[in-house]
Parts: sequence; structure tokens; C-alpha cells
Amino acid sequence: MNTEANAPITGAEILVRCLAEEGVEHVFGYPGGAVLYIYDAIFKQDKFQHILVRHEQAAIHAADAYSRCSQKVGVALVTSGPGVTNAVTGLSTAYMDSIPMVVISGQVPSHAIGQDAFQECDTVGITRPVVKHNFLVKDVKDLAETIKKAFFIARTGRPGPVLVDIPKDISMHKAPFSYPKEIEMRSYKPVDKGHSGQIRKAVQLLLQAERPMIYTGGGVILANAAPELNKLVDKLGFPVTNTLMGLGAYRASDDKFVGMPGMHGTYEANMAMQNCDVLIAIGARFDDRVIGNPKHFATNPRKIIHVDIDPSSISKRVKVDIPIVGNVKDVLVEFLSQLDAAEQKPNPAVGNWWKQINEWRGKDCLKYSGSDLVIKPQDVVEKLWQVTGGDAYVTSDVGQHQMWAAQYYKFDKPRRWINSGGLGTMGVGLPYAMGVQMANPDATVACITGEGSIQMNIQELATCKQYHLTPKIILLNNRFLGMVRQWQQIDYGSRYSESYMDSLPDFEKLAEAYGHVGMKIEKPGDVENALKDAFRMKDKLVFMNFITDQSENVWPMVKAGKGLSEMLLGSEDL
Repeated sequence: MNTEANAPITGAEILVRCLAEEGVEHVFGYPGGAVLYIYDAIFKQDKFQHILVRHEQAAIHAADAYSRCSQKVGVALVTSGPGVTNAVTGLSTAYMDSIPMVVISGQVPSHAIGQDAFQECDTVGITRPVVKHNFLVKDVKDLAETIKKAFFIARTGRPGPVLVDIPKDISMHKAPFSYPKEIEMRSYKPVDKGHSGQIRKAVQLLLQAERPMIYTGGGVILANAAPELNKLVDKLGFPVTNTLMGLGAYRASDDKFVGMPGMHGTYEANMAMQNCDVLIAIGARFDDRVIGNPKHFATNPRKIIHVDIDPSSISKRVKVDIPIVGNVKDVLVEFLSQLDAAEQKPNPAVGNWWKQINEWRGKDCLKYSGSDLVIKPQDVVEKLWQVTGGDAYVTSDVGQHQMWAAQYYKFDKPRRWINSGGLGTMGVGLPYAMGVQMANPDATVACITGEGSIQMNIQELATCKQYHLTPKIILLNNRFLGMVRQWQQIDYGSRYSESYMDSLPDFEKLAEAYGHVGMKIEKPGDVENALKDAFRMKDKLVFMNFITDQSENVWPMVKAGKGLSEMLLGSEDL
């Protein structure tokens, strides 16, 4: 690579230099014709490591998880045409959960765009609905500034994935390298600081509340605001709930944590959400899986404070009384400062509110029936929590196993729970585990999955072997698409249309074929020792196939279209 000052270098070399300037350490990708100049430039550099996945979707998912667990911007590289269309699911997954990423895609040469050239597609058009922003680079002189803009847009404001499409000739053309230290964009100026007057009103409202509730989402974690949230909750002594995306923002081991809210949340969290008189939503968006039917949610009058970096999220689904637009961390710092200065203390009536919440807690809604004959999936997750000391990074796929992981693994730290919340993407679990381990090579990483999800990206076992990645895979194998089966049982008269997984592979032998360790666990009494044995093998990927109860459902459950207080607590409610 030409390093002489101001000497022209190729666009591919400029891109590599830009990534180095951004401090990028890992790039997940898969080569193809439109990005070969870029891959040639990667071959000649030593600033970052490229991770060769086995499918482009896995590259995006791995970069996504890398970002979720590390506070860094994940980076992925794919080729044109089918390379980028394979990446769309990963982009949409990250976009729904507001994950900062920069994805570089190759494009056919500039003169061939629009000519139906080999492996051409309209990347900008196809990806526009599922990215925060995208760029098509038309001049090599604009490349460095475009990459700077991409990283700036991805990590600021409400974060999200940004795609940069680079035609093959642009990666070959030459220009002097100059990377901007800062970027100014007239059309993009996100707000960080919340309005002090609004925060003052919110503090007064919270201190007057008789039945307060703190409802937090993934925005707290993305803003690195968990320390401030913990201080706020502990100072006020109010109940707090973390959404699926917010688990770990407030420590689950504390009594003030009432569990996850929503469709598969706890009875006490949902009843508190529905019956509070002042609700403060922090970095959460009142989505359908959290509040159920908005009309039902609105039947109980309450004052709502909403803190969010994205003004378009405020009053989108639920009308709020005190909107506060700003970075969650900055807003909570101001909250704490104003609370310290306030002469008023929390309303003593909150004591009666806690009595009511503890009465709801008495239902013990997460209790399940044990068995000496068949493995209960909840038991596997509880024992995983015990064996790992609650300190693992846990990735999951999507389905019943995801909900059991969220319910029974108690997260005390942020960025330890890595899952697809908004899009609900099956197949993310294994690539997520790869991304987490690349970012945290010495950490304990567990992937909780189902036999449907794991097969969607099971080829990444080869990537794990190549790069010596050693997550422990916990397959809760019930031979069904479990959540589909559960809905079919409840809403479709137990007509299990295409939800039974027939002709499953021998997962242990399959894992061994990829060079890993395979285990099959069929007896409840063997669960704990199997987990202990697996985690002792620190230098090996262990694939644990737990044969679990086929009929087990995820409870509690709020059916689609129902309200938070209309919960099914078990099969007896069907």
C-alpha cells in the first residue's frame, strides 16, 4: 500500500485506511467480484482482522452482535447482487433494534449501473427502508468523507445501520488520502441534552406519584446509561421493568426489578404498568409486544413521561404528557442532579403501592412444574444461570427458547443479553455468538437456540472452527417450531400445520463433522453436569442437544389484541 504523503492511492486502499482511522478491529464479510480490489487491499494491511463467514446474512448478524456487546460500530463487507440481498435481513434486524453498524457493499462498475449487469441490483433502493441512511459513492474523491459520515450517522442520535455502496471502478480509481477529523452535516444535527424545564416537571411529577412505575428499554443500554438508571431507581425506590431489549439495564437480582413487561412478561410488571398513576418511559417505544392493545392501555388514566433520543418515537403509539427529547444518559444525569437539589422526597404512599405489587408477585407467575422424566426448558436456563454465575454473554435465536432465556436468566449487567427484539429474526443466535466472542475473546458465551433457528445459519460452525471461537450452544430441542406450535394450540384449535420438525439431523455428529464437541442430554438429572462439563472445555465449541418437553408453553402470555391485565397465566386459562 502506498504510504507516501498525499500520493494517490486506490479507492480500495482509501477504504482500508478509513477503517483503520476509525479504530476498526474486525470486519465480517464474504468476497465476490465487485469487492476484489477491496479484498486485495485488506490482504496487504495489518490494522484489522477480516472474519470470513459462510453466508452474508451471518456477516451482518455477527457485526450487529459485535456492536451490541462492545459499544463499538460493527463493520461488515459484502459483494454486489446476491451478496447484498443476502445482507438485507441482517440490516433490517439491526435497524429495528437501533444498532450502529457500517456495511460496505460492492457494486458493478459505474458505467454498468442500470444495465442489468451480472450480479447487479439496486442496492440503495432495496436497502433504503431498512437502514438509517445509505450512500452510493460516485467519485473516489468523496469516498473518505462518505465513510466518515457513515460512522458518524451510525453512532449518533438514534443509532442504526448505514450502508455504503461502492462501484468496482471507484475501488480501483485513485485519489490522495485525507480523512476528516470531524464531520459537519447541515441536514443532520441530533439533540443530546434534554430540556431542563421538562425534566423539572418530570421530577416533580415523579415525587408526587402514589403509584409510580419506571419502564426502560434498549435505549438505556445503547446510551450506556445503565449506571445512571441504577442510581435513579435506587434513589427513588420505585419499581422498574426492563423490556426484552433492555434486560440488564437495571440489575435483575434487586427486589425493585419486577421482571420483564409485555406479551410474556411477569404478572406483577404488567399489572404495575397498567395500574400506575405516573409512568416514566426511558429509551423505550411502547411497542405492541410490550403494552398490548393501546386502547386497553389507555383505559386507566395515568401521567406519562417519555425520554427518547428520537422525537418521532414520542406519542407515536401512546400519547404522553411530558416529552423529553435527548440522549438518555445526558437526560438521566440531569434528572439525578435535579433530584439531589429537590427538597421534596418521594410520596410516602409508595409504600402501599409496593404492598400491592408484592401481592401480585405472590402469584409466582414464572413457576413451572418440574419432572423426573423429561427435561423442562426453563430448568436448563435456570441451571445455565447457576453454572455461569449469571455472568455469561447470552445470545439467543427467536421463539420459545428466547422467551425462556429472557424470563429465567437473571441479567445484572447491560450488553450481556444479545437477541433480535424488533424483527424477531430466526438464525441470529450462532452468528451473534461469533460476534460477541470476537469482541470479548476471554468471555463466557452461551447461545440458547431451537432446532428450527439453529439450522438457518448452522454453516457458521465452520467459521467458528476457522477462528477458534468456542461458544457453548444450548439447543432446547422440542422437535417443533415451538412458538408457532404454541399459537396453533391456543388460537388455531391445536391444528399443528407444518410446525413439527421431522427429519432432524443428528446434531452431535453434525457438530463433530465441523470439528466441534457434540453432546446429547435426555434426562433431567444430567442437565447440570452436562453444562458444567461443557463450560470446563474452555478451548472448544460444545454443541449441547437437550431433548426437552414437547408440550411446554411460555407463560404468562398476553394474546394478540388483548390488554396487559388480560393475561393467560397457564394452560388452565385456555
